[in-house]
Amino acid sequence: MENFESFIGVDFWTALFVLLNTLAIFFVARKFLVGPVMKIVGDRQKEIDDLYAEANTARTEAEELRKEYRQKLDDAKATSDRLVKEAVARAQAREEEIVSSAKREGNAIREKAYQDVELEKKRARDELKGEISEIAVMLASKVTEREINAADHESLINGFLNGMGDAR
Repeated sequence: MENFESFIGVDFWTALFVLLNTLAIFFVARKFLVGPVMKIVGDRQKEIDDLYAEANTARTEAEELRKEYRQKLDDAKATSDRLVKEAVARAQAREEEIVSSAKREGNAIREKAYQDVELEKKRARDELKGEISEIAVMLASKVTEREINAADHESLINGFLNGMGDAR
């Protein structure tokens, strides 16, 4: 039993030696193991924090770029709308110019046609006067059965034409 008691029994010096060995291992482990491990964990935490900071910076930059893109897109739409409006306005102005030019040309053609008609009327009147004067001379010569001299002829024609002009 004594062996059993010494085997199971607690010896003060052994317990003190085990306690000192445990404390020594704890301090050595803390000095050489926990410190470097904590440094590695701290470094890793710093890397993670830096990655999060970079991600936030990238997100912020992406948001700014998206806003800038939206602004440029809105500006491009406004510019295209403005250009379309200007093109429509130019087209309408050109249309009005063409229409007014066509009206002017039409009026000029109508005026020219009117002048041509008036000129033709005048020519027809002059021809008709000439023919009527010839007929009048023939009638007068038949009525009087004599020859009319040039002065009589002219006075008869002028009288007839004056009477004809008044009849209108």
